Amino acid sequence: QVPLVESGGGTVQAGGSLRLSCTASGSYSYLAWFRQTPGQEREGVAAVYTGGGFTYYADSVKGRFSISQDIDKNTVFLQMNSLRPEDTAMYYCVAKHTPGWSLSPVAYGYWGQGTQVTVSS
Repeated sequence: QVPLVESGGGTVQAGGSLRLSCTASGSYSYLAWFRQTPGQEREGVAAVYTGGGFTYYADSVKGRFSISQDIDKNTVFLQMNSLRPEDTAMYYCVAKHTPGWSLSPVAYGYWGQGTQVTVSS
């Protein structure tokens, strides 16, 4: 069974918006979004503490992206506004059980298959 399944990716013009969704199987302390462009390091985008709703963002997306969760549906969202071409990447939903927030990829043991986001200029 795949624990994390993303959806909502696509192609959008610069300045537009997309909303990514991730349905999680099981219970986790933190759910987060990472992204990766070929040839670059994985970048932590945003994380949410499932127990209290506290959120954390990379500086590159702060003020433009918003992470949220629907507890009843066990789903996490990433609302992406004011998209830029440099936001183009494969976006992954990730999860961990351990305490403490993190935007480091090594902290997350569960990874979805990814959903592609392409922002055209």
